[in-house]
Amino acid sequence: MNILGIETSCDETAAAVVADGRRVRSNVVATQIALHRAHGGVVPELAARGHVTAIIPVIEAAMGEAGIGRTSIDAVAVTVGPGLAGALLVGMNVAKALAYAWRLPLVPVNHLEAHLYANWLVEPEPGLAPTPPPELPAICLLVSGGHTELIVIEDHGRYRTLGRTLDDAAGEAFDKGARLLGLGYPGGPAIQDAAAGGEPERFTLPRAWLGGSDDFSFSGLKTALLRLVAPYRLPDPPRRGDDGPFPAHRPPVLLPGTPVADLAAGFQAAIVDVLATKLARAAVREGAKTVLLAGGVAANRALRERVGAVVAREAGDLPVRVPPLSLCTDNAAMIAGAAFYALRRGEQVGWEAEVSPRLPLTESVDGRR
Repeated sequence: MNILGIETSCDETAAAVVADGRRVRSNVVATQIALHRAHGGVVPELAARGHVTAIIPVIEAAMGEAGIGRTSIDAVAVTVGPGLAGALLVGMNVAKALAYAWRLPLVPVNHLEAHLYANWLVEPEPGLAPTPPPELPAICLLVSGGHTELIVIEDHGRYRTLGRTLDDAAGEAFDKGARLLGLGYPGGPAIQDAAAGGEPERFTLPRAWLGGSDDFSFSGLKTALLRLVAPYRLPDPPRRGDDGPFPAHRPPVLLPGTPVADLAAGFQAAIVDVLATKLARAAVREGAKTVLLAGGVAANRALRERVGAVVAREAGDLPVRVPPLSLCTDNAAMIAGAAFYALRRGEQVGWEAEVSPRLPLTESVDGRR
């Protein structure tokens, strides 16, 4: 079964074709990073406009890369939430049009659920047999710019959320930390690169253990970094009055000799330490058979290494699975992959379907889960 997936939840316009829920036949992503970097973060209105321009060429490229025509597509899948309302609407309306014109099922996909299914996808490698799917029940740490959740995957379509962030998501914390250090956007890769030459023990930064709960909190860490940076920061110059409706971001001006690398390394270590430790301990307590990472922050090298080390220490030889880097950040292959299992459960919608910008993982688009 070939499923065409469409993803427009935030600032990536993506389309992909996935066979039988696992084999990635194509995966095309048009990024808007350069557009939003000037503003220090995603501007929703600009993101929606960018999707309108890019979506048709991206879908055509995905079909061409897969080497198939529309008669070989068995269903159209699209992200319905969570995400930016204007951005989601672009993908939904195009998906509806294609499903209607091609007389195909329209499959709604929860963006968070799709991130989990990135661990089921395989990219063809000549001469190598595909890896088997993760063994269930599995525990997954979903970490992205908008979400940080600890989830038990009991079976396909059956999830239990153990904990989530009480304030900033991990990716959001990286973005804000990078902004404080003048490192630019997106913050995760910027912090990672700066931290590579730093000493994480130089500064004492807090870990929010929250009394041993499975929830997370990073706002206190962000405030601690703000206070450490303050002595090195020069006053911001006044803004002009002609910046327009989308003013450009102005990075802070730091004194020469500011220990940016050490601050970045300590900030990254504080985030990664809490994420990895809570994941490993929950995996042991819940009797998970596999440990999974998912979401854009799963691309962070320090997190991958720390999770592997802590799981080995706490749970012995419990397998750890992490998607390829290209499948950690927002993409449409994960949408098509998750849709395969959703379609088997009979989850499809009609032309009246709407987007749901705050859709939680534990609720399907029609409220049945």
